[in-house]
Amino acid sequence: MDDNVETESFLDDLYDFANEEPVINTKRQTCSRCCRPVTVCWCPYLPREPIQLSTTVYILQHPFEDNQCLRTVPMLYHSLPPGKCHIIRGKRFSPEKYPELAALMKDPNTILLYPGSDAIDIMDLPSCQGTGYNLVLLDGTWSQARGLFHQNLMMKWPQKVQIKSGMISKYVIRTQPTDVCLSTLESAAVALSYLEKKPYLVETLTKPLEALCQFQLNHGAQKHQSKEYLIKNGLYRKKIKSSWLKKLNVS
Repeated sequence: MDDNVETESFLDDLYDFANEEPVINTKRQTCSRCCRPVTVCWCPYLPREPIQLSTTVYILQHPFEDNQCLRTVPMLYHSLPPGKCHIIRGKRFSPEKYPELAALMKDPNTILLYPGSDAIDIMDLPSCQGTGYNLVLLDGTWSQARGLFHQNLMMKWPQKVQIKSGMISKYVIRTQPTDVCLSTLESAAVALSYLEKKPYLVETLTKPLEALCQFQLNHGAQKHQSKEYLIKNGLYRKKIKSSWLKKLNVS
């Protein structure tokens, strides 16, 4: 090729490059901690300093829950000091595969927050001797949490506890089974308020959740009523199991 032609081609390319329209990055900036767009980031609503506790929290999380963009466990994790909130993901927790978890579940200071006829009111627990209680929670949908409980033998080992606060969930952008069912964050907050004898923990720990729900509502989300409310008021559009009708005393 002639040198003049090569030079002319280079100059043409250089001119095109110099006059090219700038590429504007339209991707929204996200927060490195909560991974949400900075305009709807809930991190400013976290406690200014991690909340000091004697209790250690262990979250056994169904793998599908990690894909939910509106999950509440990260709010709890970032509100507590390092080493005070552990998240273990899985569906099957065998003692052979999880020996450390098995040892934890056999510890007399370990309690599992899960309702049932053999679960005692958390307010009736005696003061913990030593370093504090190990509080275990199951994270997922209610059916996923039931699966985690019934499919894993070690869930039967700790003392089961339940909370009877009567608190109405602030998590209004997801449908709860009943009016008093709470999210994982809210359940942990109420439990910790009793175990630590610090009633203010409920409000402090749920501030990020309130902010998240308000952000979603401001952007078009609708408030969700509980399944119990919808059934009782004839608003539930799916087939209702007989067990639910019996439970709610609805004919």
